[in-house]
Amino acid sequence: MARFKALQTNENGGRFETSLMERDTDELPAGEVLIRVTYSSLNYKDALSASGNRGVTRSFPHTPGIDAAGTVAESSVADFSIGDEVIVTGYDLGMNTAGGFGQYIRVPAAWVIKRPVGLSLREAMALGTAGLTAALCIDKLEQAGLEPTDAPILVTGATGGVGSIAIALLSRLGYKVAAVTGKAEQGDFLRKLGATQVVERSALQAGTEKPLLKEQWAGAVDTVGGDILFNVVKSLQRGASVACCGLTAGTHFQANVLPFILRGVNLLGVDSVEIPLVVKASMWDKLSVQWKLPNLDDLVQEISLEQLPEAIERTLAGQQTGRMLVRLD
Repeated sequence: MARFKALQTNENGGRFETSLMERDTDELPAGEVLIRVTYSSLNYKDALSASGNRGVTRSFPHTPGIDAAGTVAESSVADFSIGDEVIVTGYDLGMNTAGGFGQYIRVPAAWVIKRPVGLSLREAMALGTAGLTAALCIDKLEQAGLEPTDAPILVTGATGGVGSIAIALLSRLGYKVAAVTGKAEQGDFLRKLGATQVVERSALQAGTEKPLLKEQWAGAVDTVGGDILFNVVKSLQRGASVACCGLTAGTHFQANVLPFILRGVNLLGVDSVEIPLVVKASMWDKLSVQWKLPNLDDLVQEISLEQLPEAIERTLAGQQTGRMLVRLD
């Protein structure tokens, strides 16, 4: 048994409060691998969990954190040994299983990936679920035929975690990128990541009543959902695709079949949570070698466990830019 610090969200009279506390490792759930967490990251889903969103976390008290990277402290399986550096993202971590905002986690071995040689633990969590999701989106678009062309690839929610990494990855792979944001003051940040064009979000919100919009984009990564997503669908070039992975603008949109039957476009869903571990491992290997980003520090802010509550509030208010790396050691 070991004592450790963890951020915990408690329900008190229908209100949710998040604070730092001490726990014992014997309070953690069952699992084959106990991991001493070195780094985590703050995602929108973590902020929802910390705010008491029952669609993410059903029961409280709870420790959020859907990402964790650290060192194996105990293992009951041959695949992992004490001292191995490992990554855990998705599955039930940080949702209903105590997550990476604690200095220890205990999880099933089937959730754990050994750290790729080309990434440090810090780099892995600078990417985290956001980086994995962005990579899965781009991989799916390329499987659907996307290639670098003169037309730009659109990225919505561009200043967020997935959006910012998607811009950097697409630029790294030779694509022209149009970044959509409601934060005009972040234009320099987006261009530094590799965006060749910055699009005001209001431009993507107009025309929801129209069955089709002007063909503009060779492909798109959509992180927001809602009517913006279907406006993107309606403005794709013939045969192009959009990878959909987010819902900050809503879970519903006004739709019609015309973009699909007149332009042959594709709406591709992307899940980074419950996909097979072998697929996650393949993406992490790609992010550590062929797709490794040289400019990760340009989109990362590092904070401590003690600074997390304030960062969670900023995230819920839509004031966060780029990636929030959480240092736990």
